Amino acid sequence: MRSFVAFALGLSGWLVGCQQHYEDLPTFSTDRKLLQVVVEMPAGTNHARRYDMTTHTFVPVRRAGLELVVEFLPCPGNLGFVPGTQLGLAARPLAALVLTEAQPAGTVLEVLPIGLLTLDDNGELQHLVLAVPARPSQQILPDVTTWQDLLTRYPGARTVIQQWVLHQGRPGEIRVVSWKNEKAAEQQVKAVMN
Repeated sequence: MRSFVAFALGLSGWLVGCQQHYEDLPTFSTDRKLLQVVVEMPAGTNHARRYDMTTHTFVPVRRAGLELVVEFLPCPGNLGFVPGTQLGLAARPLAALVLTEAQPAGTVLEVLPIGLLTLDDNGELQHLVLAVPARPSQQILPDVTTWQDLLTRYPGARTVIQQWVLHQGRPGEIRVVSWKNEKAAEQQVKAVMN
C-alpha cells in the first residue's frame, strides 16, 4: 500500500509539473499558420474564469473578493485569449470570443478572426477578437469567414454578443466603442504580439 501511495503522490507531482504553459504557445499554429485561441470560459457558462500565468491554472475571476458569476445569459461563445500577445499595463493577452460549441478550459483552437469589438471599460480600452473555428467540423455558423458574412447571415449575433459583453460589469461600466472587420482584428493581433 505504501508503494502505491508513494507512486500516486509522485504521479500527482509529475502531473502538476507537466501543466501546460499556455502563455508560451505561439500566436499562430506552427503547422497551419492559423491564429490560436486558448479557451478560458467555455460557451454556455456564467462562471467567469481566467488563466493564471503564475500558477498555470484556470481560476475564477474575482470582484470584491467574490467569484464573478455573470448575471445575464450564458457566454455566447468560448471566451479566451490569443497566446503570444500582450497589451495594457496589466500585460494581459488579447481577449477573443470563438463562436462555436462549448470547449473545455485549456482547449487550444485554430481560428479565423472575423471581427474586432473595442470596449471602454471604466476608461480603459479593451479589445475583443471575434473568431470562428478554422476546422469545418467545429463550425456552427456555416460559411462565416468575414465580418460581413456574420452580419448578413446572422444579423442578431451582433446584438447577442453586445448585450452579453455589456453585462460583464455594473450598469454603465462598459460601453461599446466600435465594431470592425476581420482586417482590423488581424492588425490588432499583429500590433500586440510579443
